[in-house]
Amino acid sequence: MTKPRSRRGGGRPTIADVARKAGVGAITVSRALREPGRVSEDLRRQIQAAVDELGYLPDPNARALASARAEVFGVLVPSLTNSVFAEVLRGIYDSLSDSSYRIQFGNTHYSGLEEERLLQVFGPQRPAALIVAGIDQTPISRRLLETAGCPVVQVMETGPDPVDMMVGFSHFDGGRAATEHMIEMGYRRIGFIGARMDPRSQRRLAGYRAAMEAAGLFDARLVTTTPVPSSVTLGRELFRDALAKVPTLDGVFCNNDDIALGALFECHRASIAVPKTIGITGFNDLDMMEVAFPSVTSVRTPRYEIGRLSVAMALAAIAGKRPQDPVVDLGFELKCRESTSR
Repeated sequence: MTKPRSRRGGGRPTIADVARKAGVGAITVSRALREPGRVSEDLRRQIQAAVDELGYLPDPNARALASARAEVFGVLVPSLTNSVFAEVLRGIYDSLSDSSYRIQFGNTHYSGLEEERLLQVFGPQRPAALIVAGIDQTPISRRLLETAGCPVVQVMETGPDPVDMMVGFSHFDGGRAATEHMIEMGYRRIGFIGARMDPRSQRRLAGYRAAMEAAGLFDARLVTTTPVPSSVTLGRELFRDALAKVPTLDGVFCNNDDIALGALFECHRASIAVPKTIGITGFNDLDMMEVAFPSVTSVRTPRYEIGRLSVAMALAAIAGKRPQDPVVDLGFELKCRESTSR
């Protein structure tokens, strides 16, 4: 199978590229895309397969100069209401507020298919740059990004294979560090509680498991997860479920701060002493973690800084000054507080 070409230095695929790939003429491709009913079903599928493989997007502005670019930054995030991504967006806005660039948002709702659809909308508009959350794009989304013809910055994570540029931190390392801290504080039956379980949460779970296995403490019954969207109320329910499965539970690492607060509130309701009987650690370190009672240990993530740096990297690339290192790891900080101070 032919490996998709690298995005670096590559231009957008043309209708001629699709025609060559499909083994037909450019006029036939144009007809199939504009009037699919005028070609056979088999031929339409053959052409669509070539379109998908190449990441080709019909350009409504084809008569414009090929080099023309809109003064727009396209930004794709999985949620516009989640406080975590709100901070990233604030960093992006603050960095572009004094520039001529506008921002166009897309909310993927944690859906790979929706991300594909939005990239198919953004691509023909020729954005100056694209900033996308995460590194787990579908093959089609990856090809669309590779052939976008503009700087692309993946944010909130780091990995070995950036589409173009990347800025974030390791969720695996964050999960492992949080769990190792709880082990060091004397907790042994440490549960993992997680909601929604998107790829970033899966990596936090993997970090938790690595730390528990290294200490000889891992037990599959200690893991309690759900695909349901996260909330404080859900955190209470998941904590009750975890305690029912493992009555000897003495700590929980939660995949985000909402779940951690729910666990804390349930401990208060059930008169379970924190941190003496149960230790609690969250992830992201939202403001409420410091002011909760007791204050809650959490992994602080540089969300605002990620937003600002993603813009700086994209602007540098637009100016022809790409960063020497395309992957920037901003790290994280474990904020140790009362909820694990046994």
